[in-house]
Amino acid sequence: MDKRADIGVIGLEVMGKNLALNIESRGYTVAVFNRTESKTKNFAEGPAKNKNVIPAYELQNFVDSLKKPRKIMLMVKEGAPVDSFIEKLIPMIDKGDLIIDGGNSFFKDTIRRNNMLQEKGILFIGTGVSGGEEGALKGPAIMPGGQQEAYKLVENIFTDISAKAEDGEPCVTYIGPDGAGHFVKTIHNGIEYGDMQLIGECAWFFRKGLGMNSGEIADIMADWNGKDDILRSYLIEITADSMIEKHKAGDGYLVDIVADITRMKGTGTWTVQSALELLVPIPTIASAVFSREMSQDKDIRLKMAKMLNTPSGEMFSGDKKEIVNIAHDALYIAKISSYAQGLALLQAASRTYNFNLNLGEIAKIWRGGCIIRAQFLDEIT
Repeated sequence: MDKRADIGVIGLEVMGKNLALNIESRGYTVAVFNRTESKTKNFAEGPAKNKNVIPAYELQNFVDSLKKPRKIMLMVKEGAPVDSFIEKLIPMIDKGDLIIDGGNSFFKDTIRRNNMLQEKGILFIGTGVSGGEEGALKGPAIMPGGQQEAYKLVENIFTDISAKAEDGEPCVTYIGPDGAGHFVKTIHNGIEYGDMQLIGECAWFFRKGLGMNSGEIADIMADWNGKDDILRSYLIEITADSMIEKHKAGDGYLVDIVADITRMKGTGTWTVQSALELLVPIPTIASAVFSREMSQDKDIRLKMAKMLNTPSGEMFSGDKKEIVNIAHDALYIAKISSYAQGLALLQAASRTYNFNLNLGEIAKIWRGGCIIRAQFLDEIT
């Protein structure tokens, strides 16, 4: 084969596709493989057409298309699919090759996989990738954990594809050994859920307590996302944007008709479980996770609302501006508390699992690309 790839990506759902395109856009050649052949073909003939992307339709051909030492990034669903691909890859690759798990894996699974592969001389990195679909394409925050020699193999690629903070610093750093990267990503998601719940409750208070409509709430959130405001953050920004999104069925706002049900992946549950195991109180984050679970059982919620017959109360009629200012400061204090809970959990895990986490560096890489990026993180670093 005349041309070999710098790195390979397995899994061509939206995150895998966008990450492959991001890597290619930085001057690297990328090999891609998906278990479903049609997805590989559609990607190669669509978004990746005329790009430095090598499509492979057999796993062995994919492995053979890579430069040595091989660097293979799994972008597949956590759990059994990760184990399945690792088992298939082991006989095809050599000692010193690197497997990267870029999904939302449970950190104890990452520790197990790291130990198993290390015995075979294969390098392994469990890597948290935050930023969603857009971040994967334009620049995510990246949280790699594993052997330092393994990280050295992909440090340049990860640095090039990562988001950059406003001061130009790349939003990636070596997190620590074995499961450290995936643990940090898990707690990142827990903090994210806490932050979203706090913002949601604030918006709900404006609606039910102050009688504001979606447009008025959006204006407040937009003000709070101003350049010099301490609440400036990605989540505040998208709250403002979503509050004024119109629905296609009429002139109203989409937020007024969307189902009040929130799904989540396993990371929220794992965050709460870890807090219980490590004896770290995280009430804000845990309440947010439970609220998400509660939202999914709408029948029970509706029945309880009828049984309790909660009084609606009287609408506030005083100086709304003063109340909004108080809410601003209350949200800031609550946000600090939520982040502090997450960082305390990271600190406890670092001691227990010998992760040797640098909390300042972690806060630093959360300043860009990831979902919880926020101006006040500059105060933590």
